[in-house]
Amino acid sequence: MSSSSKIEWTDATWNPVRGCTKLSPGCKHCYAETFAERFRGVPGHPFEHGFDLRLVPEKLAEPLRWGSSKRIFVNSMSDLFHRDIPDDYIVSVARVMLLARWHTFQVLTKRSERMRDLLTTKLRFAADCEHIWWGVSVEDKRYGLPRIEHLQAAPAQVRFLSIEPLLEDLGAFELGGIHWVIVGGESGARARPMADSWVLSIRDQCKRARVPFFFKQWGGVHKSRTGRELAGRTYDEFPPAHPSPTMARQQRLEALERFEQTLMR
Repeated sequence: MSSSSKIEWTDATWNPVRGCTKLSPGCKHCYAETFAERFRGVPGHPFEHGFDLRLVPEKLAEPLRWGSSKRIFVNSMSDLFHRDIPDDYIVSVARVMLLARWHTFQVLTKRSERMRDLLTTKLRFAADCEHIWWGVSVEDKRYGLPRIEHLQAAPAQVRFLSIEPLLEDLGAFELGGIHWVIVGGESGARARPMADSWVLSIRDQCKRARVPFFFKQWGGVHKSRTGRELAGRTYDEFPPAHPSPTMARQQRLEALERFEQTLMR
């Protein structure tokens, strides 16, 4: 886990899985893959194996070690619902989130159908938790918009959309049951362009639906220059957070010990 993050809408990242495979146009210039592949072959580095998918069970209990409340982006370097991650491992990740109620967890996937199916079955115990936010990535009409429908069909207490990188005008779409929307452009040397009108359309739809709107970045080759202002202001809206009071240190250690014992069975 990283104790801090440069991602504007989170405080920290937690990666009990590393690596992924491309699924749709939004994956074309994956920042996580670019980062991980820089270290392929470096002995002892967390990404010694590049962006190959790997479970990292020694990282499972990390949130229980954090005493202060944080927003935590789950699997910033992977996708929790990748087809090669066993159901039981995903359940273990969710059990940690359930125990560490003083944090707010942000789970984001492009594998929306699997998330929907598990939230109605093996993950039903975590679906109603207000401190666990379940989200889908949306980049275009063909691949992104169907994910919204899958998310809306899931029995989640808090649902969100990460519309990044936004690759085209999405037009009008249904925001019923959605509690937060993030929008951002692609960054890096090969960044695909994003038009102002596409972003403003989403902002206006969020306003009408009373959905909190967060504008992450314009992106581009030099994202620090293009900044985060939209129509003369920044948008940093979040849904209400409902973390529980932080556990006392001894309680956290006991919870950590119990969880680790269940893993050994």
